[in-house]
Amino acid sequence: MTFANCTRGGSDIEPLVAAHNIIRSHLAAVNLYQKKFQEDQRGKIGIVMNTIWFEPVSDSLADRLAAERAQAFYLTWFLDPVVFGRYPREMKDILGEDLPKFTKDDLKSSKNGLDFIGINQYTSRYAKDCLHTTCELGQGGSRAEGFVYSNALKDGLPLGEPTGVNWFNVYPQGMEEMLMYATERYRNIPLYVTENGFGENNTGVLLNDYRRVKFMSNYLGPVHALKRAMRKGADVRGYFTWSLLDNFEWISGYTIRFGMYHVDFDTLERTPRLSASWYKNFIFNHIAQSKDNEDA
Repeated sequence: MTFANCTRGGSDIEPLVAAHNIIRSHLAAVNLYQKKFQEDQRGKIGIVMNTIWFEPVSDSLADRLAAERAQAFYLTWFLDPVVFGRYPREMKDILGEDLPKFTKDDLKSSKNGLDFIGINQYTSRYAKDCLHTTCELGQGGSRAEGFVYSNALKDGLPLGEPTGVNWFNVYPQGMEEMLMYATERYRNIPLYVTENGFGENNTGVLLNDYRRVKFMSNYLGPVHALKRAMRKGADVRGYFTWSLLDNFEWISGYTIRFGMYHVDFDTLERTPRLSASWYKNFIFNHIAQSKDNEDA
């Protein structure tokens, strides 16, 4: 979550209150669905989180702890209350009484748990300690940021191959680590990779998207990130690539393309890219392999 350096209001505190109310609303919605609708509809209810895997920028204890704090102030800030009914220890240690409190009804709702956690995973970053090292405000130097500075660069080199999105880097190990982190922290709850994909600038590369194929192979292939996490015990129930089609990408508009199908935004004509063929073959081979295993 972004914290502003505002001249009015409590820019350190108000985001905590806003996030707290979002969490309480989620708990109430889950509780309502589970009590009144789930039995008849036989549906599942969970939460989808945007995730970043944080690697310590060095092997020092301070930077390793900073990586844990970075996760606490990004992911577990929301997931821990939903699953455990409490904020992560790292947030309590730094924010103390400034963290809002949950009511008894909130805590009752959190005991119902979730059916799954959705993981949106696009990138990883380095985490640098700012608790024992001086950092500037807005770059990890405040308690509201957890005293952590995160960056995709180390000694001028990126953590993984850069993409068309300036803060997304290709780092398959990050997805593997993220899935294992969620598995171990949240009692092997079922997981879905709800978003994962490769964005390119709107350049002359229209159909031969070799970099996207390489990305998908590294994240999905038989010896790569997703498979390794599952072999280690992650209960991954599904994977959704982003995206089937080029589309309007937030503040990037039509300048970034994630689609396996190229879209001409003037005519709306859709043309499959090389990645569409790769993904089709990947799914076909996976299904065929699964059937062979069942017949064996």
